[in-house]
Amino acid sequence: MNYQISQRFYFEAAHTLNREFETDASRRVHGHTYHARISVKGMPDPSTGMVVDVALLRNAVDRIKATLDHRLLDEVPGLGFPTLEGLCAYIAESLSKLALPASSVEVWREASGDSCVLDLERV
Repeated sequence: MNYQISQRFYFEAAHTLNREFETDASRRVHGHTYHARISVKGMPDPSTGMVVDVALLRNAVDRIKATLDHRLLDEVPGLGFPTLEGLCAYIAESLSKLALPASSVEVWREASGDSCVLDLERV
């Protein structure tokens, strides 16, 4: 059996986008409430009974959230394009630097119905 442990969080942030559609609104600074989920898959460690200690996931979430919450995403070092895809990649890379190998990262904006899932098992 393979288990998946996940942790969800949200953050408030602003950004701009240079895009072909909805150009006026996108190029102006505007903000969203973003939601994210990080997941780790595996077998529980026989000595702990856990795939990963959820306290480690919560600590990682706190550290990542601190770099994104109430920020202008255009100015976050290492983020690149402040898109849903960019946020997924940034969160995955941040987890990797914290030695937490995620199996997937999902970022979505509930109000607009937009979402992105980065499946790290197929990368």
